[in-house]
Amino acid sequence: MGANRLGGIITFKVDGTQYAAKGNFTYNLGTPKKEAIIGSDGFHGYKETPQVAFIEGEITDNVSVDIKKLTELKSATVLLNLANGKSIVLRDAYYAHEGTGNTDEGNFPVRFEGASAEEMK
Repeated sequence: MGANRLGGIITFKVDGTQYAAKGNFTYNLGTPKKEAIIGSDGFHGYKETPQVAFIEGEITDNVSVDIKKLTELKSATVLLNLANGKSIVLRDAYYAHEGTGNTDEGNFPVRFEGASAEEMK
């Protein structure tokens, strides 16, 4: 892999099973979100609110994908390998999407939320 490659080819796995990833995936490590506290006299400070760790994107719904099994997953480990060489690991994850597929290109949206996520280099 070239040192300058930042995007492009990714792999997506759930409990060791690789799925055909499509397009753009997003992720959040679940770190607290900082928001400014502003008063009528200006900046007072900030507050932190929790966020859920997640990995979200689309896969191709081919004959080997068991949609029911995928949507019922709980306590899964989800791995997103990025083109830049990093990996995002989501632990104790559950399927958190409505489960509606698309017939145009066989797209199936996936969103997994979990107790914790970690960026590995």
